[in-house]
Amino acid sequence: MSAFPQLGPDATTHRISTTDGVTMRVVEQGSGPDIVFIPGGDSPAEAYVHLFSHFTSHFRCISYDPRGVGDTVAPAAPWTMEAMAADCAAIIEQLCDGPAVVTGLSMGGLLTQAVAIDFPGLVRLAIPMGTAAYIDGFTRDWMEAEIRLRRDGIVLPDYFLPVHYGVYAYPAKALDEPELWAQVKAAYTVRFGGRDPQDLIDQWQACLDYDCRDRLPECQVPMHVIAFSEDVQTPPGMCRIVADLAGNGHLHEIAGLGHVSLLRHKPDVVAAKLHEIIAEASTKDGR
Repeated sequence: MSAFPQLGPDATTHRISTTDGVTMRVVEQGSGPDIVFIPGGDSPAEAYVHLFSHFTSHFRCISYDPRGVGDTVAPAAPWTMEAMAADCAAIIEQLCDGPAVVTGLSMGGLLTQAVAIDFPGLVRLAIPMGTAAYIDGFTRDWMEAEIRLRRDGIVLPDYFLPVHYGVYAYPAKALDEPELWAQVKAAYTVRFGGRDPQDLIDQWQACLDYDCRDRLPECQVPMHVIAFSEDVQTPPGMCRIVADLAGNGHLHEIAGLGHVSLLRHKPDVVAAKLHEIIAEASTKDGR
């Protein structure tokens, strides 16, 4: 089994390069106004396949492999959120028809904020999901422990991977669904078993180093933050801080979902909320 679903046959692949020596694999599917989906840590463009199916009839959905994942080639780490946000900005500049809706989960949420802050002219609407203005508390300790584990050369056995990472991704009720758990168990064994430990270290360290608390108030891009009530990785309180600090921030909490419920668990629920936010913003700005 593949760690992620495959893109449909009508998807188009591009190679986009930046002045910083990054060459990204970028995919698009559908037609209409542009939505850029920024993947989270450890995830390629295919992480959003389950959402694409809800949007491609009315939108052009764009995603890509970030630094450290898939077929994107980048200079050696350390990387910063600012540099990775510039990667996304290059995609919007080279591929999109004007400012785009930008959304992303987890690391993709941090990058959604960073793109809106650093390149406000390229972002019509920012929708970070499962995000933070600064990573601290339990989430910081957990991420630092994962990094230290790999730096110490410890490799988790395949049989431990799905039961370890599953509880960080899905709510308890979802893990109690036999069919869903069978999918997650197979996918997470493949996904984390084949992961280059250094790439994970480099991505996660960039997330831990990012702190945009002082810059969010100056950002006037409409920023609609989505939190998930059962999110262990980025609890709703962390998302609320982003919405409260942002110059034009709004919080939406979805009950019963976990950090990665948009993949396999409840993509329809997340898609409905995204549609609602985009429709409301489009009405306000006349698009």
